[in-house]
Amino acid sequence: MALRFLLALSLLHSVWALWPIPATLSTGNTALVLSSNFYFDVAVQNAPADLQNAVQQAQYYLENDKLGRLVVGRGANDSAALTNAKSLPSLKLSLASGATVNPIVIESVKPLGTRSEEYVLTVPADGSPATLSANSTLGLYRGLTTFGQMWYYYGGKTYTLEAPISITDVPAYPYRGFGLDTSRNYFPVADLQRTLDAMSWVKINTFHWHIVDSQSFPLEVAQYPQLAANGAYSADQTYSESDVQNLVQYAAERGIDVIMEIDTPGHTAIIGTTYPEYVACMDASPWSTYANEPPAGQLRFALPEVVNFTTSLLSSVAKTLPSSYFSTGGDELNTNCYVNDTLTQQQLKSANTTLAGALATFTNSTHSALMAEGKTPVVWEEMVLVWNLTLSKEAIIMIWISSEDAAAVANLGYRIVHAPSNYFYLDCGAGEWLGDDPTGNSWCDPFKTWSESYTFDPLANLTESQYSLVLGGEQILWAEQSGPENLDSIVWPRAVSSAEIFWSAKQPSGAPLNVSEALPRLHDVRYRMVQRGLNPINLQPQWCALRPHACDLYA
Repeated sequence: MALRFLLALSLLHSVWALWPIPATLSTGNTALVLSSNFYFDVAVQNAPADLQNAVQQAQYYLENDKLGRLVVGRGANDSAALTNAKSLPSLKLSLASGATVNPIVIESVKPLGTRSEEYVLTVPADGSPATLSANSTLGLYRGLTTFGQMWYYYGGKTYTLEAPISITDVPAYPYRGFGLDTSRNYFPVADLQRTLDAMSWVKINTFHWHIVDSQSFPLEVAQYPQLAANGAYSADQTYSESDVQNLVQYAAERGIDVIMEIDTPGHTAIIGTTYPEYVACMDASPWSTYANEPPAGQLRFALPEVVNFTTSLLSSVAKTLPSSYFSTGGDELNTNCYVNDTLTQQQLKSANTTLAGALATFTNSTHSALMAEGKTPVVWEEMVLVWNLTLSKEAIIMIWISSEDAAAVANLGYRIVHAPSNYFYLDCGAGEWLGDDPTGNSWCDPFKTWSESYTFDPLANLTESQYSLVLGGEQILWAEQSGPENLDSIVWPRAVSSAEIFWSAKQPSGAPLNVSEALPRLHDVRYRMVQRGLNPINLQPQWCALRPHACDLYA
């Protein structure tokens, strides 16, 4: 009986569309409708243009979401409760006394740990104005996002049944990301913008942009124009400097920092189409001897001219970006590629060093240049776990091979972003994409369901003293089998699961996150995404969505 009672408590807010669930949440059971003249009262002196734009965006969603409540009848049975309901006239936005008024775009790209995303939101039940206060415009943006999730629509009325509502919210982790590979297949800017919109709806604040790889180099770089000219799939499948700047601005207006990745020294075969002398084992066969996927080809990082080129390339791109972070990759470096590479072996012998020693020199050069530009380097886990490189303790290590590797990185004292393939890789489970392998599976089978991802524990196997090293985490889509055609359905709403893991970390009651509690709220997120023009995959038959928990395994 006690267990059943606790479960009932955990499901109190199961029909809410709030995602991620706020840190503290208090609700009532009074109906409240939005006034037909509802407005946002921006009580912020010299309110920045992007805050005004955010308010207009919030107004648009309020007027156009028209999401029917996910119950049988979609709200038809709510009409009686709404007959004499009070009307909410407005939402007043204000900053705390003494707060600096910066544009959202400035607040969004501050270093991790220095951004103020917390907010306080109150919606009275008596018809008096709602209030939203924060310490920054970014915090106000997060609060606007939550406010927009509260409302349902039926019969011409936008309403809630759970006033009064009181929320005090703050993220558990500063890094909440989504990673996308735009090199295996090209994604037009409009698709990236739509993805950034969806990210903002669930408070994902980092777009990890894996923009180039061995298959294509779509990034136009002013100092090295031939890289895209020779390396993009076509002239129409590139990201110009203005594309990048506009996308970075678009993201920042939505509370999102863009961390670009140019993976080196592996995953660089495409550079050989412009600088063949810089790439070893270019198009070598069989490719599987020299690379993790075709085509083979890696930078000859031992050569001084390659060190200089790569350092110049990375720093010339990084300096154009407002983010404090830049990823140099460093994963899946194939040593076979260099064993019989004459130029590499001659240089190693001449310098009296090893491959690992040359990699240390290469990485020190690129990272030093990035840090000189005010950027903190981000790398994949092999750099410290396989190659044993000594990096700046400010460097961020992304865990991808296995969630179990986090402890080893933490033991070295580095900061961590979780992106483990055994939980967070969205491309897993689609079968083999290589030709001539009809019975093959994807290397990271099985498919990662939202619920499996949702069980991830960011602090597993870490000591309490290491908890502060965990910055957050992200889900990633590697695009060997993806493009704009299936972007929405393969990412959403699955990528929403990590958004709550790293914003909320627990339920408002203090109880652990719970798949059964979360599913009805995730349905609401998914249906609201549809209302806003996204094409997320269905989680269950609609029959189940309208009957919370009726399709649970032991219902």
